Amino acid sequence: MNKAAARVRLDNLRREIRRHERLYYVENSPEITDSEFDLLYHELLELERRFPDLIDPASPSRRVGGEPVEGFPPFRHRVPMLSMDNTYSEEEVREFERRNRRLLPEADFSYTVEMKIDGVSIALVYRDGVLETGATRGDGTTGDDVTLNIRTVRAVPLSLDRSLVPGTFEVRGEIYIEKADFAALNAAREEAGEAVYANPRNLAAGSLKQLDPRITAHRRLRCWIYDSPDASVLGIDSHWELLKRLKTLGFPVEPHAAFCSGIEEAVSACRRWEQKRSELPYMVDGLVIKTDSLLLREELGSTAKAPRWQIAYKFPAEQAVTRLREISIQVGRLGRLTPVAELDPVRLAGTVVKRASLHNADEIARKDIRVGDQVLVEKAGEIIPQVVRSLPEKRRGDEIAFVMPSSCPSCGGPVARAEGEVAWRCPNISCPAQVRERIAHFASRRAMDIEGLGEKLIDQLVSLGLVKSLPDLYRLRRETLASLERMGEKSAENLLAALGESRSRGLARLLFGLGIRHVGTAAAGVLAARYRSLEKLAAASEDELQAIPDVGPVMAESIGAFFATESNRRLLRDLADAGVRTQEEGPAPRVRPGVSGKTFVLTGALKNLTRDEAVAAIAAAGGKATSAVSRKTDYVVVGADPGSKARRAAELGVPILDEPGFLRLLGL
Repeated sequence: MNKAAARVRLDNLRREIRRHERLYYVENSPEITDSEFDLLYHELLELERRFPDLIDPASPSRRVGGEPVEGFPPFRHRVPMLSMDNTYSEEEVREFERRNRRLLPEADFSYTVEMKIDGVSIALVYRDGVLETGATRGDGTTGDDVTLNIRTVRAVPLSLDRSLVPGTFEVRGEIYIEKADFAALNAAREEAGEAVYANPRNLAAGSLKQLDPRITAHRRLRCWIYDSPDASVLGIDSHWELLKRLKTLGFPVEPHAAFCSGIEEAVSACRRWEQKRSELPYMVDGLVIKTDSLLLREELGSTAKAPRWQIAYKFPAEQAVTRLREISIQVGRLGRLTPVAELDPVRLAGTVVKRASLHNADEIARKDIRVGDQVLVEKAGEIIPQVVRSLPEKRRGDEIAFVMPSSCPSCGGPVARAEGEVAWRCPNISCPAQVRERIAHFASRRAMDIEGLGEKLIDQLVSLGLVKSLPDLYRLRRETLASLERMGEKSAENLLAALGESRSRGLARLLFGLGIRHVGTAAAGVLAARYRSLEKLAAASEDELQAIPDVGPVMAESIGAFFATESNRRLLRDLADAGVRTQEEGPAPRVRPGVSGKTFVLTGALKNLTRDEAVAAIAAAGGKATSAVSRKTDYVVVGADPGSKARRAAELGVPILDEPGFLRLLGL
């Protein structure tokens, strides 16, 4: 390809990638699959590598993050980023309007009400349509220039239509991280023995201040834009109209903003969202009520620290104070020791909380949390109860400092902490606590689905030494089971029948039930369809595994390590000897022309297949199951009680299959 052709192709690629980024990150309406997007992106990178003089500073390739920087230069805001006054009651919201009416008695006030995102405020400055600077709020007058990190946030446009916003144009917004991404990142860090993050806001703030933008690029930061000091450039005199125009320009605008014709409508919005805030996928700590008229804003002006034309209605904090009675140790399936706070029961976010994670010994020491302390408890991301801090001013003198035990509370063996990790682990794979967790996972509904094998029965079996590993389940006898507490002949027979049925659950369920790190139900289905037996999967190299869609280097390494461990190979031999099916029976499913290369989305409950079985069947026939409906989706399979995906498919004209039609297509 010559340079002229490369220039044309690069322009087209950048335009197409920007459009797909907007569809995915701003409009939540993707048209292509992740793998199709990756192909476009990799083509862009390759062309820019071959023709470096054609690299555009606004290219989507600039999002990946460059080399680390030594620091962040100061950025002085052209228009100060003032803070907001807060209110905590409906009456204070009404007083906000009464105060402004005293200043402008003839004014007709209407309002725009927006979510107060619990994130980090930022300013984005575009010059001639290209993102020039991204800066933090700082002290309101001077912030930090974090442009390299801002570029990694895919919801932030790197360029705008110059004909619509000529010259210099600035917008303001909030960088945040969603609850699910926060929880997943913390779970991964805990599993790796690393320190966890306190809350989504702190993680977002810390991510923007990373000196290495490549780290920021992997934090899944998102953005909402909510204002512009340059609204006059757009010829707009209403904040509500400004939000609509910002969305048209390609900026992500929070979708739950509302126009309110009077203060009582704004009060009603506050009341409504105080009850519904947990439904949002991101953290909000209140609502922002803004005078809608930009002209009235100018007349109202500001105090030394805050605008008179807006106010924040803060939700009551979802926190409570209670006593920490003791710190217990929970031993996980992979041997990780996690300290758990045992609390005097306290009501929090609509539920009674008795236990909360303390994460690790380093976190307890950093927060100086002691047994007997009065502690402040909250739900991190409104999901997981955690101890925020102790209240040392309330100590009586008999509180006890926590020391991580030197031996495992379950098996009594020594515990160890690897260099560079914060997690202590029990290395004994026969540790009863680990055995319990492995059995519970193995018996779970999405794995071997052994009905009747509940937590209390597992405790009995392990504590009595009747089950020391998974194969022991299949050696249990009726008379032994019948003699256990709360068991009888009938219950024993039912459990043995369930164990017998589980022997033939199939390779995908067995793979998931084995608890191989990073192998979830979907990956287990893909691997089972590809290899058809544990023996063939065990023989696969990591390079071969990585060639499979949706299997990355981390998962491939984990699979390789599992099968390379002699104790695991012995476990698999014992399961096979116990009659557990370790390979798929019958001829391998044929790649079907109507399925091969097609993309499916499942919604609703199927009668004849579980979701995992349906995903595995699609993969075996050469297709792929994804989660998002787009114009590139080939089929949406609709079961009972389908969700919004069915409506989305109808809107886009995507073919919809009922369960019988789906089964016929698969040849089942």
